Amino acid sequence: MSIFGRTVENIHHGLNYAALKNQTISNNVANVDTANYKAKDVQFSSLLDQETSNQFVAKRTDYRHIDFGGSQTDFKVTTNRHTQYNHNGNNVDIDKEMTELATNQIYYQALVDRLNGNFNTLQNVIRGGR
Repeated sequence: MSIFGRTVENIHHGLNYAALKNQTISNNVANVDTANYKAKDVQFSSLLDQETSNQFVAKRTDYRHIDFGGSQTDFKVTTNRHTQYNHNGNNVDIDKEMTELATNQIYYQALVDRLNGNFNTLQNVIRGGR
C-alpha cells in the first residue's frame, strides 16, 4: 500500500512526459536552420483518447492475473512530414516551439509543486502536526 495512493506514480508519469516533451522541443529549436529537418512532437493525449475509446473492459478476479491496462509506452514521439515552412525543407515554426516550451515549463513546475505538497503533507504527519 502506498502512502499517497497513485498520486506520486501519476505525477511521476507526468514528469516523464514533460521531460520528454522538453527534450523534443529543444531538439526542434536546435535544428531550426537544419535543411530538411522535420519537427517532432510528443503525443500523449491522442494515445489516451485511443485507449479510452476502446470499449473493451477486463475484470481481474485475482491479483496474480495479468492486467489488461493497455500499451506499455505512455508517450510517442511523432514527426510531422506534411508541412514545410522554410525554403530548405525545414518545417520548424520557432514561435510555436517557444510557446510549447513555455507551456511545458508551467506544466512541469505545477507537477513539481504538487509533488512537494504531497511530501510536505507526509513530513507534517511524521512531525505530528508541528
